[in-house]
Amino acid sequence: MKTVLITGAGTGFGKEAAFRLAEKGFDVIAGVEIYPQVEILENHAKERGVTLKIEKLDVTNEGDRRKALDWNVEILVNNAGMLEGGAVVDIPGENMRHEFEVNVVGPLLLTQGIAKQMVKRGQGRVVWVSSREGLNVNPFTGIYSASKHAIEAIAQTMKAELQEFNIEVATVNPGPFLTGFNDRGFDTWKSWLDEPSERLFDYSKLAFPRAQFDPEPVYATLTAVAAGELDAFRNLEPKSTIEETKRNIEKPWSMKATEGLGTRHEQVQKCYDMEPEQLAA
Repeated sequence: MKTVLITGAGTGFGKEAAFRLAEKGFDVIAGVEIYPQVEILENHAKERGVTLKIEKLDVTNEGDRRKALDWNVEILVNNAGMLEGGAVVDIPGENMRHEFEVNVVGPLLLTQGIAKQMVKRGQGRVVWVSSREGLNVNPFTGIYSASKHAIEAIAQTMKAELQEFNIEVATVNPGPFLTGFNDRGFDTWKSWLDEPSERLFDYSKLAFPRAQFDPEPVYATLTAVAAGELDAFRNLEPKSTIEETKRNIEKPWSMKATEGLGTRHEQVQKCYDMEPEQLAA
């Protein structure tokens, strides 16, 4: 399998994975959300000395998804996504729906068509870029986390349903990495069409609640999973957070509904204490 489609390849993890897969000799189709990103990525590819086929591919656009069915995709990397920061009781409905369209519905509809082509060929690989927040939660990223929990359910189900057709399915679960993605997500409230006085929180005082890591481990892992060099179904980065992530998954079994009532949760307080783009040690 040589032909790889990476969605959301205009920035961040997708962009770097596209470059690295091209350097490995894969035929990379880099999908970008909007047309201006095509020329920008073309210029960056020239600077990097790699050859990419760059296509405008907004996963929420039916015409763009249909166009992708002509590309003979053998490996699909569902990387496109967005973060809508804010409390689950504050985020406007339109913004919630858009987040799920970008993170869940659009990618799944794209995958449906491409996966059926893979089945006809008798092989294929689908990589879902999920998140650590598909396994855990944090204050003010709840809707994003819900979308990534949905991706986890889809990926695990898809693996069971497609294994008889020789289709590989895997997830990559990045934690907090400093690519600008998390901090941009905590600025989306500035364009909400709601009544600010009705919000429970003043988002101008909040920041992403975790220090963020250098993204190199995700670049390496995402590239390796897409290339078929790693065979694990779930690939969490950074690996130093694996045990904490597992503990957090177990925690709700012992949690009490009345726990902490009347006090501010420590993770909520962290959002007040953190500075944007704070780098982890």
